[in-house]
Amino acid sequence: MQNKLRENLKSAMKARDKVQVSTLRMLLSSIKNEEIHKGSELSEEDYIGLLTREAKKRREAAALFREGDRDEMATNEEAELAIIQTYLPQ
Repeated sequence: MQNKLRENLKSAMKARDKVQVSTLRMLLSSIKNEEIHKGSELSEEDYIGLLTREAKKRREAAALFREGDRDEMATNEEAELAIIQTYLPQ
């Protein structure tokens, strides 16, 4: 999973896609922090759990931004959510 994220990060950097770059960096950082906390490499279930948590955070943040009439921020969160969902199993 990390290798796939790193490959996609390189592609996004070459394409100058700021939203995807920042989202992928955030995911890689979260994975690294989780590995440090766990003390070993993550399993596939751990990756899915982490991605699910991150997706939930984005969903909740987008809803709160919409409630507060912060549509630009909500759109940003939804764009990040769409990127995260591409890595979740269907």
